[in-house]
Amino acid sequence: MTRKSDIKRTTVPGQEQEEQPRPSKTQKKQAALSLQALGERLVKLSDEQLDQIGLAEDILTAVKAAKAMKKHGPLDRQMQYIGSLMRKYDPAPIREFLDALDRGKVPANRKA
Repeated sequence: MTRKSDIKRTTVPGQEQEEQPRPSKTQKKQAALSLQALGERLVKLSDEQLDQIGLAEDILTAVKAAKAMKKHGPLDRQMQYIGSLMRKYDPAPIREFLDALDRGKVPANRKA
């Protein structure tokens, strides 16, 4: 069921209104948690594997900082931070690399 408040209306001069549903709070939270889980997988990789992915510099720095943390409180906050950083970038190349590692195929060096 789509409620009126969930529909985003966009108007362009000369065209009819189009209705586009906005993601629900649950969908937003699931997306954020999936990016955080992706960040947790990155923390478990070696430095050589991290360099192969070609991560953005801010994500790479945050992941390496998380690898050095031992206490759970700061590590949990760092994982949330990594998840928030990953929202700025397309996670598809990272997922592809990790899936290739899971299958046992080491992808070619992706860093440009």
